This record gives sequence, structure tokens and C-alpha cells, in this order.
Amino acid sequence: MRKPFFIAISLCLLVSLAGCRWSPSAEHQAEVSVTIDRFDRMERLYLTTGDVAALHQMKTEFPIQTRTLIEDVLRLGAVNDSDINIRWLLYYQDSTLQCLLDDVGKEYEELDDINRQLTASFRKLAEMLPGITIPRVYTQIGSLDQSIVIADTALGISLDKYLGIDYPLYLHYGYSKQQRAMMTRSCIVPDCLSFYLLSLYPLPDEDSLNRDARRFHMSKIQCLVNMALGRQFFKGDTLNRLQHYRNAHPRQSFEDFLLLSQMPQN
Repeated sequence: MRKPFFIAISLCLLVSLAGCRWSPSAEHQAEVSVTIDRFDRMERLYLTTGDVAALHQMKTEFPIQTRTLIEDVLRLGAVNDSDINIRWLLYYQDSTLQCLLDDVGKEYEELDDINRQLTASFRKLAEMLPGITIPRVYTQIGSLDQSIVIADTALGISLDKYLGIDYPLYLHYGYSKQQRAMMTRSCIVPDCLSFYLLSLYPLPDEDSLNRDARRFHMSKIQCLVNMALGRQFFKGDTLNRLQHYRNAHPRQSFEDFLLLSQMPQN
């Protein structure tokens, strides 16, 4: 199994960059549909009532999601440990986490709007990168850890990291105003696209510690995300130059665009 790809802070906290224009074919769009698996509902049911049926459903229908949450996000131990179910249940008996579970349930009773946005955006992304695998998207509740979690072809959205700029627990735990502005419902789809692309096209190891290389790589990712969204979610001077380059080189594949190692001169 591919090593999970974890993001602790919303991509929206990175410098925002401007987008590029692109129009997909209607024929290819119809091939892609995203329906979010409500793993969070089963999780919340088990962690608030101890419902064994919900636990069984999580482990049988969503084994990768359950393992990722327990072992890599919460780091409670191995999913096969004899006492892991009790350990998981007791961990969430903390009053703060119980409040978090309740607030997520109220804020995200329905996800129809996010389903629609993800479907439209992944359709466009699949047209730009024909070989891309559309991930199985699900929602979970962490403990204010990662925003987006990717393991194999599963993409998890931690709804506890998207409860709004004025959410009391964010204020209590000292998140800055800039951080809280990006912990909103409107950031979920851009974060999903951005970090999924980043997991597929990571920065080469030799450039990972180079600030300029990181910035340029994220600029390319964010350019494609803006195109998939059909709007300029990310804004800034760096990507204005990439937009000019894309407009001047419309025949270049998006794969080759992502492999650019430095800012083009023209």
C-alpha cells in the first residue's frame, strides 16, 4: 500500500496564486462522478453511543479509511490490537472531542454542494490529465489534526478542520485569523484537488528543502486547481506569469507543465 500522504494545515494557508483558463469536453465530463462516503456518520455514531454495528460497518466497508484514521491520524495503535476499539472509544470521551463530534454533525448534515463541486472539478481534472485515477472521497472526524488525508486512492476530508473562521475551538487553541479564514467550507474542494495532485506529483526530494522550488511547484499545482474549479481561487503574482506562459503554449500537455523545473522565460 502506498505510504499515506498527510496534510496538517489547509493548502489555503500557502501563498495564493492566480489561475489559468481551460475548457473541457462535455463527452469526457460525463464519465466522472464523485459521491462522498459519509464515514464520519458511522464514526460519530460509534464514538457517541458505542454502537457496535457502526464499528463493524466501518471496519468491513471502509478498512483503509478506518486503518488510516486509527493508525496514522490519531496514532492510537494498530487497527488489529485487541483493545483498539475500546481505546478509540475512550479517546473521544474527552468533552472537547465530544463537542467537536456534535458540531461536525450539525454543520455538515448535508454535503450535496460539495459533492457537486467535486464531481465538476474532478471531471475537468480528468480531462487535463487523462491517466489520473479519481479517488474515493470520504469524510471523517479527527482531533484537529490533518485537513486532508490520502492513502492509496482514498481521499479523506477531516470535517473538524472546516468549521468556520469563528469556530470557538479554533480561537481557544490559538489558530491565527489567517489560518481560520482557510478552515471553512469553501476551502474543502480546493484543498482536495490540491493535495491529491500533490500526492500524484510530489516535489522531487532534491528540491524539497528549497523554498523557491517549493513555491514554484505549488504554483503549478494551484494553476491546475484553478482551471479545474473554473475560477481563480488562488491569486498572486507568481501564477500570473504561469498563466501568461500557458496562454502562449496551449499545446503543451498538462503533464509536461507539471514537470517544469523552473519558471519559463516566455
